[in-house]
Amino acid sequence: MQIKKTFPLIATAFLLVFLIAAHGQSTLSTTQQSRIDSVVADTLKATGAPGASIAVVQDGKIAYERAYGSGRLTPATPAASSMRYSIGSVSKQFTATALLLLAEEKRLTLDDKVSKWLPNLTRANEVTIRQLLSMTAGYQDYWPHDYVFTAMQKPVAPQQVLEQWARKPLDFDPGTKWQYSNTNYIIAGLIVEKVSGMKFFDFLRKRIFQPLGMTSVHDADEAPLGEKDAQGHLRNALGPLRAAPKEAKGWLFAAGQLAMTAHDLALWDISVMEQKILQPASYRTMQTTVLLNNGLPTRYGLGVNVGMANGRRLISHGGAVSGYLTANQIYPDDRAAIVVFVNIYPGAAGPDGQIAAGISRVLFEAAAPDNSSTIEQSRRIFTELQQGKIDRSVFTANANDYFSAEVIADFAASLGPLGTPTEFTQTSQVLRGGMTIRSFRIRCGNRTVSLSTQMWPDGKIEQFMVEQAE
Repeated sequence: MQIKKTFPLIATAFLLVFLIAAHGQSTLSTTQQSRIDSVVADTLKATGAPGASIAVVQDGKIAYERAYGSGRLTPATPAASSMRYSIGSVSKQFTATALLLLAEEKRLTLDDKVSKWLPNLTRANEVTIRQLLSMTAGYQDYWPHDYVFTAMQKPVAPQQVLEQWARKPLDFDPGTKWQYSNTNYIIAGLIVEKVSGMKFFDFLRKRIFQPLGMTSVHDADEAPLGEKDAQGHLRNALGPLRAAPKEAKGWLFAAGQLAMTAHDLALWDISVMEQKILQPASYRTMQTTVLLNNGLPTRYGLGVNVGMANGRRLISHGGAVSGYLTANQIYPDDRAAIVVFVNIYPGAAGPDGQIAAGISRVLFEAAAPDNSSTIEQSRRIFTELQQGKIDRSVFTANANDYFSAEVIADFAASLGPLGTPTEFTQTSQVLRGGMTIRSFRIRCGNRTVSLSTQMWPDGKIEQFMVEQAE
């Protein structure tokens, strides 16, 4: 299911209650906790989402958990960290892990053809398991909609989904393109069952959930969540919050069938960092971007997005099923992770991603060295340039050449009217070319700009460039 974003009216009745129980001893400072709480509360208010549940991992441990807003509309129930949410397509990394486990046991290989287990599918003798998991197989997606379409309201066997969608001509030749397709993972789940001789969910429970102590996990394809769990919501256009319909049995299967607490998804994230379930080589395979036949990278591994965020390796995936949104971000090299559950879809402007981005800023700004003096210096230089002034003693010869009379005039004319910065935050720091390169987010009134600086070890500034923020 793909996410299409709209901007709903602000819901008020469900945003008054937030900051429900936190679990365990947090390693985050009171200031960090307060900032995270503000990020979530502000996002719920701005998007009209009823509630959220988060878990933050730092140093390989769960450092902070909290629930916010409304968990259920009927009866009105505050959100709680004990509530489970459907995690949608975040389930796919569990499906990929199941197949990697079977590959480690030599019961299959990732380059086996689908025809070995499901010979009646289109071009099954050409498509590999690796292509299924990496979204390069070419099978048409059965659920590109952002709503529960008519057929999904009646139970179906996963094999019936394949009869309708995986017997069609492929959308492209295997390995030539990347296209998100839930159909690939229905096929993958059935292969797990064929090879293991077990029901798919039972295999996950025995091989993953029980070893990791993930006690809350629920099969949302088999049955709806209970009254003590978070209720899914949606908005029709800009209308009021309403209970979201549930997909009928069989439609989610291995593509999006799992539900759990934020705590348990964080346990999974920790297991990925610590490589508890799979062998190191399997994690490397899962987290390596798959290349198309022409050599172009897909930025997708096996069931996960693979990328960088502010110089940090990021393994991530989102989830969207009727009534629920999930953002799951793992920073393996930093031993950090962010889990965000929101109980609305569709009808909110990506609150899960907005919250995750805000938490990331709090988490990694704190992890960075104390650059308060550098930030103050950058703020002072920015303010002076707004006024058409420059202290050339802090810049290198190259930077002083860059700051010609014309450049300084352009800085003053364009930045001066923005007014005094109300926010001046460092967002990243990396080493390159022998220099420390820093990025900043600067907010002045209603405008936000970005600043990039480059500094030599002696403190001289080689670059000070301001641009429109993305």
